Amino acid sequence: MSESSAALSGGVRARKFVYRILFYVLGLLIMAFGVAISVNSELGVSTVNSLPYVISLITGSNLGTCVIIVFGCYIVVQILLLRKQFKWINLTQIIFSTIFGYFTDFAKFVVGDFALPTYFGKLVMLAVSIVMIAVGVSMYVGTKLINMPMEGMTSAITELLPGKSFHQVKVVVDCIVVVAALVLSVVFLHGLYGVREGTILCALLVGSAMKPIQKVLLPVMNRICF
Repeated sequence: MSESSAALSGGVRARKFVYRILFYVLGLLIMAFGVAISVNSELGVSTVNSLPYVISLITGSNLGTCVIIVFGCYIVVQILLLRKQFKWINLTQIIFSTIFGYFTDFAKFVVGDFALPTYFGKLVMLAVSIVMIAVGVSMYVGTKLINMPMEGMTSAITELLPGKSFHQVKVVVDCIVVVAALVLSVVFLHGLYGVREGTILCALLVGSAMKPIQKVLLPVMNRICF
């Protein structure tokens, strides 16, 4: 291969890598708006955001700040579990967690107090949030870059449990996170906040919604990014 061809090939790879990062960040932004809409639906937030949301209510801090702190704890758990097997490239999860935290606050600012009236209206908002979260997750997973911290922690636990699949471990991790959010909500807020039927529906439906979305989205992303 000539120097000019090698340079051209290197330029194409660099451009495609930039596209992957852009798709990853765009996925986080779409997911953040899905979270903001789910919060305003008042039917419960998604599993991954249930703990940061309850902590934000307890402390009075911004949701984005609590997302960054909780996700940072998930990264610490990965390091403690994997030790020498922990790949330091995974510390870039901190960067993307911070971006997602700021995106969440931005989305909450843009959405404001918007909410549809009646329980049916809340269900519509929840459905929109589920689709947006599914699109966001599909986009950042499709880039094949770095797991977000909760998925990274789940993957680390899976490595230490031979015979257990990622999906099996994720169900347990999701349940633990939701229970932790419930306990904190009852103890400190004296009621159930952030975890309702919408949380369960998100847990059940986001994965299912991802399947048709990925069939449409991934071929487009593969052409652009790989």
